Amino acid sequence: MSLVVTVYVPEGIVMASDSRQSLTIEGKSPKGEGFKIQTVNSDAVTKTFLLEEQQIGISNFGQDLLAGIPMAGHIKKFTESKLESADDVATVPEKLVEYFRKSFPNTGVSFHIAGYKKEDRVSTPHVYYCHVRKNIIQRRNIKPDGSLAYGAIWGGQTDILTSIVNPVKIKDEKGNEKIVRSVAPIAWGAMTLQDAIAFSIYAIRTTTDTMRFQARPKNVGGPIDVLLLTPDEVKWIQSKQLHGE
Repeated sequence: MSLVVTVYVPEGIVMASDSRQSLTIEGKSPKGEGFKIQTVNSDAVTKTFLLEEQQIGISNFGQDLLAGIPMAGHIKKFTESKLESADDVATVPEKLVEYFRKSFPNTGVSFHIAGYKKEDRVSTPHVYYCHVRKNIIQRRNIKPDGSLAYGAIWGGQTDILTSIVNPVKIKDEKGNEKIVRSVAPIAWGAMTLQDAIAFSIYAIRTTTDTMRFQARPKNVGGPIDVLLLTPDEVKWIQSKQLHGE
């Protein structure tokens, strides 16, 4: 499992992800009894990627190992075999989903894809949510009337963050939603780029720290990678690096 967060505010877009990879190992005991063990396989997995030529960010969550290969290998192959210089943030989501559906149609992997595209000479932000098995491609930063929306989306192990940020709702006997715990709203449209970066790190760090004390699998953790996208530049705010001792 993972936690990826994409925050889109007027100044830019921030994409962040944890680095933990969990595995479920199945086997049989000497007595022939089946068992399953969930374990941490790595705290050095990359889940947010930068397509440098297209200046687009991609984050993945859900299933990570496909045919025994981490997602980084598949993204590299997709970039080299399917993308062209003319591709932009509006064409990449469809190509990415099509690529994975061809080889892994039943995979539960999902993506956030973000970047900017010139529309009437104006750099316009695009933020997409995609799901391979369900064949979903949704632009998430636009309102029904076509105007831009500001906010955040997150995917993977979302229960802790959702319980903090969103109000708790239940349905009554008539099926109507009723708020049982309200929370103060976040003014996403007034949020600065620095605060968007801080929120993305807070979201993942708080999830990791909360899981530490809960009797549950510790499936979010490791270094936090943070990618910044604006109309003027795309750069890593922080990114884990290979190192020796």
